[in-house]
Amino acid sequence: MVRAGGILKLAALIFVFLLAVFLAFQLLEINMDFNLSSMMSRSVPVDEAPTKPVRYKCGLSKSCPAGHFAFKMASGAASVVGPRICLEDKLIMSSVKNNVGRGINIALVHGRTGDVMKTDFFDMWAGDVAPLIKFLKEIEDGTVVMMASFDDPSTKLNDEARKLIADLGSSVITSLGFRDNWIFVGGKGIKTKSPFEQHIKNSADTNKFEGWPEVLEMEGCVPQRQD
Repeated sequence: MVRAGGILKLAALIFVFLLAVFLAFQLLEINMDFNLSSMMSRSVPVDEAPTKPVRYKCGLSKSCPAGHFAFKMASGAASVVGPRICLEDKLIMSSVKNNVGRGINIALVHGRTGDVMKTDFFDMWAGDVAPLIKFLKEIEDGTVVMMASFDDPSTKLNDEARKLIADLGSSVITSLGFRDNWIFVGGKGIKTKSPFEQHIKNSADTNKFEGWPEVLEMEGCVPQRQD
């Protein structure tokens, strides 16, 4: 009987040992599965991996279609900060480049290649309108013309200068007034009014800054000349 009892105890111990081993392996397998799951959850699939925000030329909100030039521009801020003109991701006029000034700032761009042909500014407060008229008359057909106001763009403007700018596609130039903010993209030889123009009147009732209207910004895609 004693011997039989000892055998039973031994069998029970072996059973307990095997059960413990089985449970240990089960726990180990569960732990490995958990760790693997944790590792998988921390690793982001390739198709869901975070990507850097896409940056378009000149910081536009979307890309331009083929055969178009990307641009972004801003009028001057009061009499403090000059206008900015960016074309095809290149800053072509700004206070930083030291090529802007009071009055009307103009950049001429080759309509087919997108190359900047010339930049200049004309003081319409204390300057003379004659150099502006001469400049406008010498613009070649097919040239993209970009204009931005700074400080006062209109005091010295006369009917001849206004008509020359209107012929470039401007709808606003005839009513542009003292310290108005204005940005415009047109072209020599354009047959219709340009869709790229913004204007805000200098008005004590609407000015956001004392004596000055708010800054204007505009972006877009100018069609490339194909001929």
